[in-house]
Amino acid sequence: MSPYELFVGLRYTRAKRSNNFISFISLVSTLGMALGIAVLITVVSVMNGFQKEVRDRILGVLAHVQISGIEGGLSDWPAIAARAEENPAVRGSAPYVLAQGLLGNDQVVRGAIIRGILPEREARVADFATYLRAGSIDALVPDSFTTVLGIELARALGVGVGVGDKVLLIAPQGQITPAGVIPRLKQFTVVGIFEAGHFEFDSGLALVHMQDAQKLYRMGDTVTGVRLKIADMFQAPRIAREIARGLNSDAIVSDWSRLNAGWFRAVEIEKRMMFIILSLIVAVAAFNIVSTLVMVVTEKRADIAILRTLGSTPSSIMAIFVIQGALIGIFGTLLGVGGGVLLASNVDIVVPFIERSFGVQFLAKDVYFISELPSEVRMADVTFVASISLVLSFLATLYPSWRASRINPAQALRYE
Repeated sequence: MSPYELFVGLRYTRAKRSNNFISFISLVSTLGMALGIAVLITVVSVMNGFQKEVRDRILGVLAHVQISGIEGGLSDWPAIAARAEENPAVRGSAPYVLAQGLLGNDQVVRGAIIRGILPEREARVADFATYLRAGSIDALVPDSFTTVLGIELARALGVGVGVGDKVLLIAPQGQITPAGVIPRLKQFTVVGIFEAGHFEFDSGLALVHMQDAQKLYRMGDTVTGVRLKIADMFQAPRIAREIARGLNSDAIVSDWSRLNAGWFRAVEIEKRMMFIILSLIVAVAAFNIVSTLVMVVTEKRADIAILRTLGSTPSSIMAIFVIQGALIGIFGTLLGVGGGVLLASNVDIVVPFIERSFGVQFLAKDVYFISELPSEVRMADVTFVASISLVLSFLATLYPSWRASRINPAQALRYE
């Protein structure tokens, strides 16, 4: 492209047109593309942040890799944990007992997941220490029958955020007596409250010492499984396969992506669908570029004819209007990328301001996994969105530019 086409294209872009309506359509096209790109970047960043936040909170309570018995338990967990830790990617292991129960306090009864843990090993695979709001995990000692509750579960039971209250744990496995089946009951003392920021765990998880859980559920020395933490969570599927090949016992090895496959797949599909739907906004703005250039070509028929009589080739005429349409797309893309990155980077400020101003709450704790709107701007996504915008802008200029190159100078100047 020679400087001649570039000069004329830039001059047409800067020149004040006699038809103000065309200038208005150009402005609308630019703002429409900028708005579409800004919204697309913001939504994709929020979806990234939502996925990362929930994943981190889930893995803060769960484990990267989990080894469980095929028959429902592992009898020789120390040997299995030692074998798994031979893998250099494994950073820690911890046994656990998982069961269901009913927690009661006064007239309130709530169902809960009971997890028996070893406090001295739990810190290797989970981050409960950072989630504690009261008490300590280390207060879980054998034969003390103490528990650490999720904050929402504690509130539902009337425990609040204090420690020292008593709750009654009812195990579903009952004792058979001549009078019938009597459930096993045991009183536990609350020694801690945690808040993981994930409603499912905060409202339905209770931690007890592993030996107390084994006694209550009559498991002997058997545990439900062993939880592992690895260096890179995204390598969990590969590490799980390696560990499974190295175990001689009958055990099932699962990684976090398989244990939560449904949820992560749903989020990924939702992200893709939102991207496709919001991309239509950019496509509509690209159609506005087409209509703008068609009207410009119609207005500039005489100018095009004069340029053709002076020796301009059809390709030069086409290049002039490609430049003019591309400038609209480039300016709209830059404006949209700047606005989108700025908005996505300050979602944590903008959303609370809107909630306070209008008295609304976008994410309720009892409905959504998290109560705050997170955001994570990824340059790969920003680059991809900007590339799509530029490609659509360029494609939008082809038909009007081709139409301009096909104008017959004699017919265009006949009535001038």
